[in-house]
Amino acid sequence: MSGSDLESRLVASLPELRGKLKAGAPLKDFTWFRAGGPAEVLYSPADEADLAYFMKGTPTDIPVTIIGLGSNLLVRDGGIEGVVIRLGRGFGEIAVEEGSRLRVGAAVPDVKVARAAADAGIAGLSFYRGIPGCVGGALRMNGGAHGRETREVVVEARAVDREGKVHVFQVAELHYEYRHCGVPDDLIFTEALFQGEPGEPAKILAEMDGIAAYREQAQPIKSRTGGSTFKNPPGKKKAWQLIDAAGCRGLAVGDAKVSEMHCNFLINEGNATGADIEKLGETVRARVKETSGVELEWEIKRLGVPR
Repeated sequence: MSGSDLESRLVASLPELRGKLKAGAPLKDFTWFRAGGPAEVLYSPADEADLAYFMKGTPTDIPVTIIGLGSNLLVRDGGIEGVVIRLGRGFGEIAVEEGSRLRVGAAVPDVKVARAAADAGIAGLSFYRGIPGCVGGALRMNGGAHGRETREVVVEARAVDREGKVHVFQVAELHYEYRHCGVPDDLIFTEALFQGEPGEPAKILAEMDGIAAYREQAQPIKSRTGGSTFKNPPGKKKAWQLIDAAGCRGLAVGDAKVSEMHCNFLINEGNATGADIEKLGETVRARVKETSGVELEWEIKRLGVPR
């Protein structure tokens, strides 16, 4: 089935859909690597109710994939089959609640969470200034930075399942581990409630400025990169140290290169394909395994099929 055929099938089966469908949408426009193939169909839901209607009415034989801001994502060059869902404006609300709490839509960038918390005098969420993604991704991956993780500050999260049912999970029900959430992969997060503590806006903003300055000095944030490529393995040595010791700093495959600034970052220096980036990552993993015996685990999500 072509993308246009799938789009027509969806339009016919979902007459009350308010969100937008687009066949053959290029996903490299949405990933920070700026590489990879298209979505068979891209769906942008209008709001949570529209998403629930879509999930309930979409036949189960059609694959459904959710992506966020694309900061931690590698799309393979053959693209992603079925429907790719990307949340937009309907999931961008931020509301301050009593008790130093912040209710935030899943499409809100993490940096905006930190900024909104600072403006409201809510301390404890500044670490989100250092995470280059959105709330949905932070919920899905237990996103963290600068010694803190999402599981420490989230109270509850809303999500829609494959049958269109809305769930509200308390933090204990999310079964968080390091860079991992224990709820089923087919659940799409739509909203989070965060708990902070009273703080002085000026002090919080100063902390955020420090985090921003550290990132700019230590990470290639101005390059086309997917952020930290591999999870830090158990033990004293971090992923970047193992990669450096394996002689991979500056290693390249086509236009894909291991950053010389921070070698747990892969960068696209020009026209790298998804295959170039993935091959480079697998080469790094093989060299680290050979030199240290450690098998690095991808932190970046790799989706889609090869060309």
